Formats: sequence, structure tokens, C-alpha cells
Amino acid sequence: MADIGHEIPTALLPSLLIGFGAPAAALGVIEGIANGAAGIARLAGGPIADDPEQRRATALGGYAATAVLSALIGAATATWQVGILRVGAWTFRGLRVPARNALLADIVSPEAYGRAYGFERAMDNLGAIVGPLLALILVGVLGTRSTILLSVIPGLLAAAAILFAIRQAPRLKGRNRTAIRFAFRPVFGGALGRLFIGISAFEMGNIATTLLILRATQTLTPTHKQDVATEIALGMYVAYNVAATLVSVPAGYLNDRRGPVQLLAVGALLFCAADDGFAIAGLPFLAVGFVLAGTAIGCIETAQHAAVAALAPPDIRGSAFGVLAAAQSFGNFASSAVAGLLWTFISPFAAFLYLAFWMLVGAGVTTWARAGAH
Repeated sequence: MADIGHEIPTALLPSLLIGFGAPAAALGVIEGIANGAAGIARLAGGPIADDPEQRRATALGGYAATAVLSALIGAATATWQVGILRVGAWTFRGLRVPARNALLADIVSPEAYGRAYGFERAMDNLGAIVGPLLALILVGVLGTRSTILLSVIPGLLAAAAILFAIRQAPRLKGRNRTAIRFAFRPVFGGALGRLFIGISAFEMGNIATTLLILRATQTLTPTHKQDVATEIALGMYVAYNVAATLVSVPAGYLNDRRGPVQLLAVGALLFCAADDGFAIAGLPFLAVGFVLAGTAIGCIETAQHAAVAALAPPDIRGSAFGVLAAAQSFGNFASSAVAGLLWTFISPFAAFLYLAFWMLVGAGVTTWARAGAH
């Protein structure tokens, strides 16, 4: 429900800014600052979520604030107002992530971590499909502003679901009220630390999906009309999200039976094959690449969350999830930036081979970490 809520404003944001007469650069600046703020908030939210009571309040407040601020974009009358609301919404969205993940570990038995996080990832990806489709339907009836304002409804329903989960969760003893601090040393020690090396390598090859769409659009445009090429590219992106949705829960079952390390390595190898397909390009390779990439992300994100829940000591579980979320956010930024430079100054082929290399490194390092993980 939360993803449906914030995907609606996301889908309609370009249209709203065009109505203000804002240049394309304005969207880039707003999204860049918002994603950077979300990454910092994810890291900062980790230590807050180490305390059971604070993680509950942070999760509930984060979902509610994200819903309200995202929906208020529909009432904005200037570009700067959109920017402030977007950055605020994404900050609260980032802040809630470690708390949500730690809360999920509170209410699920360790034997079912894989299935639990797989189900959460499946619903996340489903929201990325339903949200834009719902926006497309509603905007033709209600208009852009009203549709964005109504997005508060699924967002607040998500907050209500979190409140219900909190009330069902076992009461855990909170830590003594001390200054919030980052528990970096315990997080990076032992098996979890070795696993984070592999996760970091993977994230260095995990680019923004908008670049995958760009690769497909540019490849298909010479042989198709631009509108047709765009439609095909977006259709393949939908296939990416469908694959991620369908594979996440089965990947969770595999995680619970075999452990997260093997699932991480398999996901990285699938992503390596997908990057090879994007490097070669051509319609068949692109289509297979999108499906493989969606399958890979469903495996990897499920395994990452389940691994942190299983390996992190309970008293620093929030910090561990904060580090994971920050690694995902900043790694995605770094990989996209480097791949974009290689794409521009050398070739798309070189960019995707670079990404495939990092996926191989990630698979190798996670395999090396297996002994420590067990």
C-alpha cells in the first residue's frame, strides 16, 4: 500500500513540473537531492531502530509522514514547494526502512525470515506495478493534482497496517535511554561483516532501472518509431517488476532451506547474465535481460534482508539494516554514475561489461563468506 501511495506522485511528478514550466533539469535536481537525503536517512535511522520502542514509533511515523508529504505535492503551486515536499517525503521514507525491517524480524520466527522478507519484497514490486497503472487511470478522470492528493489514502492504509503489526508484535525490552550512536564495529565484524563485503560489491554493479529503460529505448529507436520503442521498453520494465514480484516468495523459501549466501551468489550470477544481454543488445537479448534482472533482484534483495536479520545481534539489528539500506542507496548512485560515464565516453557495451564484472566479484565474495555465514 505504501508503494502504491508514493508511486502515484512519482509517476505524475514530471507532468506536474511541466505544468509549472520547470525545465527538465529541475526534476533531476529534485530527485537527486531526494535520493541523497533518503540514503542519509536510512543510515541515520539504523541506530534509532536498535531500540524496540523507538523502531515502532519510527516505522509508524515514517509511513504516515511519507504518505502525507507525498500527497501534499498535489497542492503545491511552485517548483520549490514540490522540491521541499519530495525531499521531506523521501527523508521519512528512508528513515523508516531500518525500523520496518527490524520490526519484521521481531514478529517473524528466524526459520521464516526468507519467506517474510520475500513476501515484503514481492509486495514492494507489486506496488511499483499497480501505482503507475492506478495513476494512469485516475488522472484521466480526476486530473493530476487530485490524483496526487488521493494518494494519501493507500499511504495511510500502510501506516494503519504497521500500527496493527506493532500491536501484534511481542513486547521487547527497550535499551536504556542513552545517546544514539552508530554501532559500526559490531556490524562489520564476523560473518555479517564478510557478507557486507559481497553485498557492497553487488551494489557497485546494481544500476538504476531507468538506465536499463534508456538502453532498450536507444537500441530500438533506429528500427522502430520513438513512441513504439518507448512503449516496448516500458513493457519490458513491467516484465522486470513482474519477474521480481513472482520470484521473491519462492526465493524466500529457498533462503529458508539453503541459507542466504547461496541465494545471493545465484542472484549475482543472474544479474551478470542480464548485463551481458544489455551489452549485446538486440530485442531478444534485451527482453531476456529485463526478466533475468528482475529475477535477480527478487533473489538478492530477499537474501540480503534475511541475512541481516539472521546474522545481526538483536540489539544492533536496526544499525545493521541501516548500513544495508545505505549500501543499497549509495551503491546504486555510484554504479549508475560510473556506468553513465563509461556509456557516454566509451560505449554502452563497456558500461554493461563493467557492471557484469562487479556482479562476478559479488558472487565470488559471497561464496567466500559462506563458511562464516554458517
